[in-house]
Amino acid sequence: MTSDRSPAPRVTLYSRPGCHLCDDAREVIAAVCAELGEAFEEVSIDTDADLQARFGHEIPVTFVDGAQHDFWRVSAVRLRAALTR
Repeated sequence: MTSDRSPAPRVTLYSRPGCHLCDDAREVIAAVCAELGEAFEEVSIDTDADLQARFGHEIPVTFVDGAQHDFWRVSAVRLRAALTR
């Protein structure tokens, strides 16, 4: 029996609405993920007090394969390299 579920996205972007750095990061992540056929998910830290406490001053924060990858700015070169290892 096969599963109809897609694999979990390898990239997670922690952000908040109205954050211009988050908007920039989302564009880079979306472009790199589209290029490589990867999915990403975005999580608003405003919906979770623990996430607010953890990332409140560092957003956007990017995780790849469950490990923190970047914060504030996302480098397309670094993200592409992380996803093609």
